Amino acid sequence: MDHDAMDLTEARYELVISVDARRSGEYDDVDKQRMRERIYRVLEAAFTHAKVARDAVHMEDRGDGVLLSVTGRIAVTRLLGLWMVEVHENLRDENRGLRVPLGLRVGMHVGPVRHDGRGISGRAVDLACRLADSPLARRLLEAERADLVLVTSQSLYEDVVSSGGKFIEPAHYSAARLDLKEGEVTAWFHLPGRPAPEIPAAAPAAPDADRADDVDDTRGGSDARDVDETRGVDDEDRADGPGARYTVHGDMSQHSDNVYQQPVHIGRITGDAGRRKG
Repeated sequence: MDHDAMDLTEARYELVISVDARRSGEYDDVDKQRMRERIYRVLEAAFTHAKVARDAVHMEDRGDGVLLSVTGRIAVTRLLGLWMVEVHENLRDENRGLRVPLGLRVGMHVGPVRHDGRGISGRAVDLACRLADSPLARRLLEAERADLVLVTSQSLYEDVVSSGGKFIEPAHYSAARLDLKEGEVTAWFHLPGRPAPEIPAAAPAAPDADRADDVDDTRGGSDARDVDETRGVDDEDRADGPGARYTVHGDMSQHSDNVYQQPVHIGRITGDAGRRKG
C-alpha cells in the first residue's frame, strides 16, 4: 500500500475549528464578498500573530464561513488562548465603522480527522460544525450583541480548558445541554473579553436569517427546532447561571464536497441521556 492510500485510511488526531458568519443571508452579493474577505483577514492574521505555521493548518472555504483543522504538533492551548484573543481583536478592528458588524460563531473539538483530495471528514468535523451552528450559539451572539462566541465540546473543555493557561480562563465559560437528534451533548460557551455568559432560559432560538445561504453552502437539511422548557443542565454539568436544553432536528453536517454520511459523533453522554425512548 502506498503512502497516499495509507493517508486515506488513517485518521490524524487534530483540533477542528468551524467558523460561521452571523446572518450571512442578509448580505447582498457585493457585501458578501467583502464579508468573506474580512473573515479570512481575521483568521489568517490571528495565525500569524499566534505563530502558527501556515502548513500546520488545513483550511476549507464554506461560503459563509471556514472549516479548519490544525495538526497535533501545535498545542491546543495556543489555539484556545492566544489565537482566540487575536481573532477577537482582529474582528473588533474589522468592525470599527461598519454599519453591520461581522459576527462569528466558532465551534471547536479535538478528535480523529481524515484527509483526502477534497478536504477533511470525520465525527470530530461533524461535531465542531454542529456546535458552531447550534441555535444557542446563534442566540447568545444576538442577545449579548457580541462579535464572537466560542463553543467547545465537553471533552475539549475537560481536557484543556478546565486546566486554564495563558489567555484561557475556565471561569469565563458556561455549560448548556444541547439535545441533538443523535442524543444529548454538553457544550461550553464563551464570549471572549467577557465574564461567563448567562445561559438563557429555554426559549425559541434566534431567527435563522443566515439559513438562506445554507442551501448554497450545501449544509442544509431539515431545520425544525424544538426547545424543552422543563429541563436544564444537570448539577454536575451546571456552570455559572441556569442551563438550557435545546433540541435540534436535521442533519446539519452534510456537505457536497465532503461526504459525511457516517453517524455523527456528539461527544460524551452523561446521566440518563443515552436511554432515549425508541
